[in-house]
Amino acid sequence: MLNAVTPDFEVQLRGKLPAATFRDDTAAYLSEPRGRWTGQGLVLAPSSTSEVSQIVRACAAARIGVVPYGGGTGLVGGQLQSDGPAPVILSLERMKVIRDIYPSENVMVVDAGVILADVQRAAASVDRMFALSLASEGSARIGGLLSTNAGGVNVLRYGNARAQCLGLEVVRPDGSVWNGLTRLRKDNTGYDLRDLMIGAEGTLGVITAAALRLVPVPNEVGAAIFAVPSPQAALELLALAGEHLGDTISAFELMHRQGPDFLREVGPEIVMPFADQPDWMVLIDVGLPRGLSPDAALGDLYAAADDAGLVSDGVIAQSLSQRAAFWTLRESIPEANRRIGSISSHDISVPLSCIPDFIAQGGRALAALGAFRINCFGHLGDGNLHYNVFPPHGKLRDDFRDHRDVVKRTVHDLAHSFGGSVSAEHGIGRLKVADLERYGDPAKLAMMRAIKAALDPDGIMNPGAVLRRDQ
Repeated sequence: MLNAVTPDFEVQLRGKLPAATFRDDTAAYLSEPRGRWTGQGLVLAPSSTSEVSQIVRACAAARIGVVPYGGGTGLVGGQLQSDGPAPVILSLERMKVIRDIYPSENVMVVDAGVILADVQRAAASVDRMFALSLASEGSARIGGLLSTNAGGVNVLRYGNARAQCLGLEVVRPDGSVWNGLTRLRKDNTGYDLRDLMIGAEGTLGVITAAALRLVPVPNEVGAAIFAVPSPQAALELLALAGEHLGDTISAFELMHRQGPDFLREVGPEIVMPFADQPDWMVLIDVGLPRGLSPDAALGDLYAAADDAGLVSDGVIAQSLSQRAAFWTLRESIPEANRRIGSISSHDISVPLSCIPDFIAQGGRALAALGAFRINCFGHLGDGNLHYNVFPPHGKLRDDFRDHRDVVKRTVHDLAHSFGGSVSAEHGIGRLKVADLERYGDPAKLAMMRAIKAALDPDGIMNPGAVLRRDQ
């Protein structure tokens, strides 16, 4: 069993660590973006790997839990603990050094507390790109992004966080440090501990630094929004785009008209690409080699799609600012969702060919439960949909509090029936522990518990996240 942080334990740490390590104003660390839980614990912000090691070693000796904290942007409660013995909350916000950049190797080595947008700017300063991109990049930190194996909009071309990391430095549950900051592309010397730590959500150790993979900046970029008659047409358009554009497609996003409708209802105020809003549309983003024209390539794709009956209208960005405006539309949808207030939000994935059937069956199943509004949008290129359910116009989500569980179960059961996942890119955290138990393969769960017991026998690392405590 774990113990709670005590005043004596805090005094012990104050005798070992600089005063700047301790956070007296803790409110920001004890809440999460959706406002569903409140955390607890002693908040510490170490400035180095050695200080992280000291803290974890002390927690291990006292059997006190450690909850790693990055940018606080997680949506599944992995960054806070609302019950059980009060833990140490380990914020990496002061660990923000970009240690080295190797442009000729396309590698950057950074502390885990560096904000994603700062990594992107540092890469751009040497004419390179760090391709991980998501809406919270102005506040999300590298350690948290790797711990959750974050996805974002560029997974289709560049892969998720795991694919963009070469090596890690990790403080283990006993306070020792694994120095795995390799810059090698090939290292076939036993178990891949990097991949074990990425996506573990801080339950096996604390990521303190990472060697990140950079890529060349595309010389020519462009974007288009095409109106499509259905999700099936969008799926066929994706295949056609692959034939025409190959691996130059950076993103392929599906949007239902409910997203723009919400923007009109509650803001933010966004310029819409079509005068008559279609039911479905796709945002295609491309990055081409020097000398090739994105306008021409996207125009050729539209012509071929029109011949095949897959599109009814389209707008090709004529400038970088118009391309940015397209992305502003896409990235503003979650904010509009937040202002409306969802009954239940879902981060699911299903095999690509199953997406049209999933959307159709999901609509029918939810219609049988009530007159809900569904905002279905997301990363069609990699099969990840944000499938969010809202109250009817004029109603509030609190009016449907009793419906949340049955709505979630309906959506998740359907995704699982298609061989899908109930957590495509947000992780398990504490919100989805029961979902993992319900839908996870028993052999996989047994292996995960065995790994947890082997690497963290006292269960101090992010207790209750991913795996239920005392199991």
